[in-house]
Amino acid sequence: MIWVNQILQGVLLGGYYALLACGLSLMFGVMRIINLAHGDLAVLAAFLVWLLVAQGGMPLLPALFVVLAAMAVLGAVMQRTMLERSLRSGILVPLLSTFGLSIVIENLLFAQFGADTRSLAPAIDTLAYDSWSLTNDIYVGQLSVLIFVVAVALLTGLQLLLSRTALGRALRATAENPDIAELVGINSRAVYAIAAAIAVVTAAIGGTFLAMRATFAPYAGPSQLIFAFEAVVIGGLNSLWGTLIGGIVLGVAQNIGAQLDPHGFLIAGHTVFLLVLAARLVLSSELRSRLRLRREYSP
Repeated sequence: MIWVNQILQGVLLGGYYALLACGLSLMFGVMRIINLAHGDLAVLAAFLVWLLVAQGGMPLLPALFVVLAAMAVLGAVMQRTMLERSLRSGILVPLLSTFGLSIVIENLLFAQFGADTRSLAPAIDTLAYDSWSLTNDIYVGQLSVLIFVVAVALLTGLQLLLSRTALGRALRATAENPDIAELVGINSRAVYAIAAAIAVVTAAIGGTFLAMRATFAPYAGPSQLIFAFEAVVIGGLNSLWGTLIGGIVLGVAQNIGAQLDPHGFLIAGHTVFLLVLAARLVLSSELRSRLRLRREYSP
């Protein structure tokens, strides 16, 4: 029963990782950019929500909507002013640009708020610790279930957006080939800006839930980025539902690792990530070799 509980808690934790990672997956899928500032943008949103709630006296939901609107604008501006220019210079420049942005965000937050940790747990009252009893030995936190439900709903909404709407078709066409998309009348600059806005909004939602379920500090972004990146790689790039599966695999691995050894939480997750990455590299190499041999010996 202990292992069942650990797996169940890992699945719920995976919902948080998937929520945090879906924006990273979307930005890579559309613009082929790995945004190294993704975790710091999530933490920035957490601080903004905390500032409106704890200092401004706003209720949590209105504060969240205000911050989401502001983060959407930030994402579009970030694309137009920084990413668009850096994309013209190759693959490495966007990585360096977003890395520099992450450092700027971290140090601005540290200068403004100091190194103290903060939390939105007081703003959600008993939701922070209430749980449902499934059996005498298994309990699930209400907040964890809420995060998982939001993650599935958000991924479903993004999938429907990509597959059923004109904007989604424009996003997919631009991701495939922006030059050809321009020839059929799609404004790739606008599409990139919208994709960046959506990605930053999803990061803000993940950051807000981080602030509810745990504490956060100005330098918490890199660790969140690592979890998001591992979930994306485990689940497969360019796959939103794969991101959910990757998050669940990562969460379950971490919880089982923690059950085996008190220090095994992070190590188990990183180990699974490395094994999956190595397997993908080996399979990709074998596939390329077979295709090359087929071309060489085909009549």
